[in-house]
Amino acid sequence: MDEYLDVNGVRMRYRIEGSGDWLVLIHGVGGRLEQWDQFVALLQGKYRTLRFDQRGMGETSKPEGPYSIDDFVGDAYGLMQAVGIQRCALAGCSLGALVAQGLALAHPEMLDKLILLAGIAGRTEEEKRLVQERLSIVANGIPGQHFENSVARWFTDEFRAQHPDIIAAYAASNRKNDPKAYAAAYGVLANTDFAERLREIAIPTLIITGEYDKGSNPRMARFMHEQIAGSKVHIIPKLRHSLLIEGPRQVLDLVEPFLQA
Repeated sequence: MDEYLDVNGVRMRYRIEGSGDWLVLIHGVGGRLEQWDQFVALLQGKYRTLRFDQRGMGETSKPEGPYSIDDFVGDAYGLMQAVGIQRCALAGCSLGALVAQGLALAHPEMLDKLILLAGIAGRTEEEKRLVQERLSIVANGIPGQHFENSVARWFTDEFRAQHPDIIAAYAASNRKNDPKAYAAAYGVLANTDFAERLREIAIPTLIITGEYDKGSNPRMARFMHEQIAGSKVHIIPKLRHSLLIEGPRQVLDLVEPFLQA
């Protein structure tokens, strides 16, 4: 059941399910807590999960931008404290993986394990140019336009052909985003890079990305692995960016042994 709390002047929608050790789940840009539906269902209540809509997205309030990575980190930390989390495992996807990196750097005492799905770090100059082009489309476009431009980058051709209903539902959800808030959040995704600080992370870390993910590519995953001592890295064959929608079972098959280790 959804609940709401005021954190840092933002009214946040969140959901707690399951029992056992805490596992906090942070969704990507333009998403909402439902992005984790399949993953949480596959967990079958084995962990006590906290997931929430980040500021500017879903049913959480949408303050005027610009936003910063510190805003998202502060919101997540404030909510975790408010619901009584002292220690947890933390998983973030895409923008959520950046927020997770920020939490690992700012509040390592709270985290037992760190999971970075389709994460970003160490962009090349060409990758910076491409993400700025996408930011320009988001900032100057209409809701859903970025999704329509990006659907082929996010999902494999086979998945799109076999599941038009899922793609249509995902597109409809994306179109509901407030354009200004979406652009403010996308600006954080486009302009944040913890490459110079990753060596500070000493938490057991699992890094996962799709083989054909262009924006959060295998090179970045391997770079994060090289920077974070003792980390593990897995590249899921054939998948692109939407790991949680297209490959939740493959993700869980990597995440669950890591959590249990």
